[in-house]
Amino acid sequence: MRCGLLGEKLGHSYSPQIHALLVDYSYDLMEVAPEKLGKFLKSGDFSGLNVTIPYKKAVIPYCAELTPIARRLGAVNTLVRRPDGSLLGHNTDYFGFMAMVRRSGLDVAGKKCLVLGSGGASATAQAVLEELGARVVVISRSGPDNYGNLDRHSDAAVIVNATPVGMYPKTGTAPLSLDGFPALEGVLDLIYNPARTRLLQEAEDRALAAVNGLWMLVAQAKESAQWFLGREISDSAIGPIYGKLRRQMENIVLIGMPGAGKSTLAAMLAARTGLEAVDADELVEKMAGMPIPGIFEQEGEAGFRSWETKALEILGKERGKILATGGGCVTRPENRALLRQNGRVFWIRRDVGSLPKEGRPLSLAGDLAEMEARRRPMYQAFADDLIDNNGSLEDSAAQILKIWEGEH
Repeated sequence: MRCGLLGEKLGHSYSPQIHALLVDYSYDLMEVAPEKLGKFLKSGDFSGLNVTIPYKKAVIPYCAELTPIARRLGAVNTLVRRPDGSLLGHNTDYFGFMAMVRRSGLDVAGKKCLVLGSGGASATAQAVLEELGARVVVISRSGPDNYGNLDRHSDAAVIVNATPVGMYPKTGTAPLSLDGFPALEGVLDLIYNPARTRLLQEAEDRALAAVNGLWMLVAQAKESAQWFLGREISDSAIGPIYGKLRRQMENIVLIGMPGAGKSTLAAMLAARTGLEAVDADELVEKMAGMPIPGIFEQEGEAGFRSWETKALEILGKERGKILATGGGCVTRPENRALLRQNGRVFWIRRDVGSLPKEGRPLSLAGDLAEMEARRRPMYQAFADDLIDNNGSLEDSAAQILKIWEGEH
């Protein structure tokens, strides 16, 4: 049995890994030029295909039959070769987004839901939300409901981002601000790279439900595998695969005072997880072309902080790393979003009396107790979790891994 992902130009895809974790069959990436699409679909050696942009509509004329949901959405992302050689077209994105809504815990029935964007992903979100009884409003750049008259929708309970705004590599942007939505209960963002778009970070800051598109990605793959095999696969398979992918994509970010043990913990965690440990200060020195004391001498703290933010802009977009940061990175509020976009942030805290000063310009120059007191609320604002590192480093590493390995 041969299955795969069909597209024109395929970069990195998680589909082969997901399908390998779901079932035992061959799953390949299949790049096909537009002029060769028809021939490939008619005579290609495959049992089933997932279909991605730009072919979700282009494959429809080659299908002998469409499922009701594929007809409704006008798009096919799953093809099954039937015994007579003909193709059945289906769309599993509907199931995937339905699973995403359910995971969020949001009850959308009777509530206004804004869907940002008007493309294929938007059509899927609209169909699911309508099925669940929501009052759906599509926000586009030029339609009757657009980004210029959002004030008429301040009563929205849910916002769904079905646009690419905020997606890697152009992270840190959002299609709108959540400030004008006092009744908002949650945000669903179909993007999963970065894990926390700016929009999702805004939702989390307001203690709202905030879910990215990774659960949808795994759920739709699970349903497509069912169609390939012609048998049910339990929905319980979604969670473990989601967790494995999340750990593979997510950074472990360590913040805390100079000398709190971040670099040592990063090395220990790297040894235990197989992930790469990265030190932000080392990248700062590489970019600046001099050691940190030299940066402070020539450019002062403001110059160093500017270099540090430039380094975090790069490191924050990385995935699957263990990142040890400089103690003062929290003094620049803009660094918070950079670190949190792909990372779970752990505040490593050690008693001030146990913090070393040697080789640390700011620690040598000032009162550590005063510095720690001033930075404490900043660490709290940046962090997802607090790790008390006054005991053994082994215990602290174990605490971090227990949290990181848990599903969240």
